Amino acid sequence: MTGRKFILSDPARPERPENPHTRHRIEDALLALMADGEPLNHDGVAARAGVSRRTVYRYFPDREALLRALWARLSPGPPGQKMPQSLEQMLERQRELFEWFDANAPAMTVAMASAQGRAMRNAVTDQRTAAYREALAPHVAHLPEPARTQAVAAIQLLNSGFAWREMRDQWGLDGAGIAAACGWAIAALAKDLDAGGGPAPD
Repeated sequence: MTGRKFILSDPARPERPENPHTRHRIEDALLALMADGEPLNHDGVAARAGVSRRTVYRYFPDREALLRALWARLSPGPPGQKMPQSLEQMLERQRELFEWFDANAPAMTVAMASAQGRAMRNAVTDQRTAAYREALAPHVAHLPEPARTQAVAAIQLLNSGFAWREMRDQWGLDGAGIAAACGWAIAALAKDLDAGGGPAPD
């Protein structure tokens, strides 16, 4: 009797550990689901991306991984360089940041106003706060707590999607204009900090 071969492999399985095309399709689907206000789950992503649910799980094993991937897609810069490493780098990249938000405005608008968007932001809270504390450490070292945290938080807010949303919605500014306004404000705060200033004590 002739033996039969049974093919058990998933046709969508990447030939290599990572298939950039498949990952990009999944991330595109995440972006589209956020823009449409649809639930961010593996079933929805698989249907929108046109891949199997198993494939989505292979790249992103849980919902937090999906949320982190969406945050990374909504943030400019190469992997590992999404967070600012210094005040100077933050200011240099502000226009790129806010123009990137402009280019992804449908998803960004929902992300800044929905429970799913909040979950996405919270998925990287520890990474974000650590990065901003380190980037601004030379400028806030003279401050005691809680003034040190207040100063870092104020500057981070001016480099965030919330600043983009309010200046876009309330003032009709585009990414370049938002970068000019926020860059000026951050530079003014940094100048005050470097002169020994900071938030007033309680």
